[in-house]
Amino acid sequence: MKKMFLAVVLIIAFSTASFAKKVIAEGKTFSALGDYKIETMDEPVILNGKELKAFTISYENTGMKVTIAVEKTNKCKKYYVLSDNLSIQYVCNKSYFGVERLSKDLEKEGYTTSNTELNNEQYYHQRVLSCGGNADLDNSKLIAAYFPFLLKDPEGILATK
Repeated sequence: MKKMFLAVVLIIAFSTASFAKKVIAEGKTFSALGDYKIETMDEPVILNGKELKAFTISYENTGMKVTIAVEKTNKCKKYYVLSDNLSIQYVCNKSYFGVERLSKDLEKEGYTTSNTELNNEQYYHQRVLSCGGNADLDNSKLIAAYFPFLLKDPEGILATK
């Protein structure tokens, strides 16, 4: 009986762990959205017919979820940052890591960078955030920390607790 009980407990523990998302980073944004958590996604995101590795960012003061899909090209990496409020991309090459408007090829997927939601001043400040060649996790942390400042009205999406 003890072996059966132990087996059931182990099966439940392993199955629960397999369905849980893994938190890979946490940090501060120093914005109205509060601290962030970055989790790995179980399923890849499909953009332009390509399966892309993806992360989810959640912020403590809002229910807004942000998805980061990573595309590796010959010359750089593109980090597609997709949310209900604003979609944008960050680009990393040998020279720099910084923000750009979404490429035109994503318009057929329904994603565009909205001028009404984008804080242009912050957009130009984030054109170069760091030197290029960083790891995906380091770039994802930078995105999580700086993305809230790109929102024109971040207080407008805060959840009341």
